[in-house]
Amino acid sequence: MGKLRREITIFCEAQLSAILATTIDFGLSFILAELVSIWYVAASFIGAVSGGIVNCVVNYRWVFKAKGIRKNTMAIKYFTVWTGSILLNTLGTYIATELSGEHFIISKTLVAIIVAILWNYQLQRRYVFKARNIDTTK
Repeated sequence: MGKLRREITIFCEAQLSAILATTIDFGLSFILAELVSIWYVAASFIGAVSGGIVNCVVNYRWVFKAKGIRKNTMAIKYFTVWTGSILLNTLGTYIATELSGEHFIISKTLVAIIVAILWNYQLQRRYVFKARNIDTTK
């Protein structure tokens, strides 16, 4: 039961990290698109980059406590996953917005949820921060 509890804790911590990163991502995207009048796709990209940096730092230090991983190796792996995430979020937001005609924040929200669960968490847990580097006994 301890391992299951730790897995649930890691998932919840990762979601809190994602919420923080998403707040930065969406806030910056909205400000740039609506107040500064930058094209919503560019604003979405800039927001995603900013949120990704925050997410990486929080996941490394708090969520996965990845002390046994070399920072250079982790950074390269994170950058690879993050690049895919940015592309999926940006392209997904564009396609969903253009097809639906809805405000880009609605499309961005739906796309972000899907990418966060199916791409980001899965690859960060199993590839970037590797489950074996996480102490599941606590």
